[in-house]
Amino acid sequence: MVDIAPAVDKVPGLWLCKGFLTAQQQEELVSAIDAEGWFTDSEHNQAMRFKDLPKWALELSKLIYDAVSSYALAKDSLYLSAASQLSTSNMPFNLNLLQRVPLFDQMIVNRYQPGEGICAHVDLLQFEDGVAILSLESTCVMHFTCCSPKVSTPESECQYKELARHTYADNGGEHVPAKQGKVPVLLEPGDLVLLSGEARYNWTHEINRSEHWQTWRGERILQMRRTSVTLRRLVMPKQGP
Repeated sequence: MVDIAPAVDKVPGLWLCKGFLTAQQQEELVSAIDAEGWFTDSEHNQAMRFKDLPKWALELSKLIYDAVSSYALAKDSLYLSAASQLSTSNMPFNLNLLQRVPLFDQMIVNRYQPGEGICAHVDLLQFEDGVAILSLESTCVMHFTCCSPKVSTPESECQYKELARHTYADNGGEHVPAKQGKVPVLLEPGDLVLLSGEARYNWTHEINRSEHWQTWRGERILQMRRTSVTLRRLVMPKQGP
């Protein structure tokens, strides 16, 4: 079974799957991404797909479903039924998220060169709860900051090529960091982050590599090219009367 655990107690709904993909699986996935031809020049560092996801993204979604399901069933053999007594707070994804079909229907692939990261943001509200982020090729530190909305209008996401030292862009809405500091989480190649509930809606996440290096427990992290795959589910439009 994949090693799935809450990343830190301070961020409810933030789960980390260490070594989610083996070295061989990572190599095959990066090769499949390269074969798409999205990043043939330095001007392109992001690719998005909606609904019609590549075969390898569907396979990744299945691996995530299997891992979370296996974790849940190990905790409660009745988890996939209405008879389960397992608290949703003890699960990466609650039962409603896990049983939606498809689990994900939107994908972003980002390719970061050393010195490039992503500024603090909360994913757009056009996406449902339950977000998966796979980190590949380079170790990095992702920081989480508790925030509260100043207004109710949705936030827009950062431009992914922006360096993380900039404040994130907004579209009439803004998230204000709370008084507590940033919570760091170490991501190594092949690690998977799962966000739901509070972590998805009430905490910003960012990766600041603007100085060409990061530190973890006093040690510098050598920056290399980094690729990330984010999987989400679009909010279904409301049906008319």
